[in-house]
Amino acid sequence: MADLSNTKKTPLYDLHKELGGSLVDFAGYALPVRYEAGIMAEHAQCRDSAALFDVSHMGQAILQGPDHETTAKALEALAPSAFVELGHGKMRYSLLLAEDGGILDDFIVTRPADPALDGELMIVVNGACKDADYAHFEAKLPKTIQLRKLEDRALIAIQGPKAVDALVRHCPEANDMSFMTSIRAKVGAYDCYLSRCGYTGEDGFELSVVNEEAEALARLLLEEPEIAPSGLGARDSLRLESGLCLYGHDLSLETDPAEADLGFAIQKRRRADGGFPGSERILSGLSNGTKRKRVGLRLEGKAPAREGAIIEDLDGNEIGIITSGGFAPTVQAPIAMGYIDAEQASEGTAVKLLVRKRALDASVATMPFVPQRYVRKP
Repeated sequence: MADLSNTKKTPLYDLHKELGGSLVDFAGYALPVRYEAGIMAEHAQCRDSAALFDVSHMGQAILQGPDHETTAKALEALAPSAFVELGHGKMRYSLLLAEDGGILDDFIVTRPADPALDGELMIVVNGACKDADYAHFEAKLPKTIQLRKLEDRALIAIQGPKAVDALVRHCPEANDMSFMTSIRAKVGAYDCYLSRCGYTGEDGFELSVVNEEAEALARLLLEEPEIAPSGLGARDSLRLESGLCLYGHDLSLETDPAEADLGFAIQKRRRADGGFPGSERILSGLSNGTKRKRVGLRLEGKAPAREGAIIEDLDGNEIGIITSGGFAPTVQAPIAMGYIDAEQASEGTAVKLLVRKRALDASVATMPFVPQRYVRKP
């Protein structure tokens, strides 16, 4: 059993133990890697019905400025996305950039739905990066912008095609929401920041709630027949099938948004105007191509290739490295993603993956491996 004596505990820690969660140290927190049903069953639960994940280790914070434009422009100096145009209650995926364009973290930015909160932008950053991210914000933002950490809030994700069916029984407004939108609403008796988003490729929601009410809210949701608990193992296999990056693996200071194939996070105005860290390098990569590119890989046979496996061409030349890999329950085959020399990045290109001194046959594949099923409404 893992030594968790020095790990932090989320507000759902006791519930995880009660439900039979196998706890591990993840980003400094004791979180369940799986429950008694097992990773394969939890993965299927999310694809077929709905799964509940504890993501309270993530960093939640508010950037507070005098008005929306001031706050948005200050954040645009640190990230390549367009925030000035972001509408009330809308969310945007973005990247926190180092001066040379390397990726410090990926994060979600939300403009509150309530016009009375103009000047605020809510952010959610990765748990393993949050202290460094907060320090970066505090060092780089102008004095007119304050960072307010929401350390009193937990974060619960419910993901899957039937998540909305369960949630609307306690929050009718959820049914009218579209992907990447956010409202403040009651879920049962609990006041939440409710967002229609997630990290599985499925439809779903994230619920930010005060720590003291998190366990009661989770129990309320788990009473619904569509929802069962899921852990980090299923979360990882789900996001890999959906072609979603994990910071510290697929994204790092050594990668930039162009080679990571994340150009969608850089809207038209930012591409035209630049003005973000590493913009010259990144915009050149988007326009002219990069030396390497993040790609998906499908393996032949049943053996998976894990992070760190070397990618070779058919002549034995090293051309890349795997950053995430494993068995894909929905695909019923091993898959991976990684970075490969751009001239070898075409779909169908045959490659070899070195795993324990064996060369496994694989080919470059488009992502996602499983179609994403986000709900977008007019």
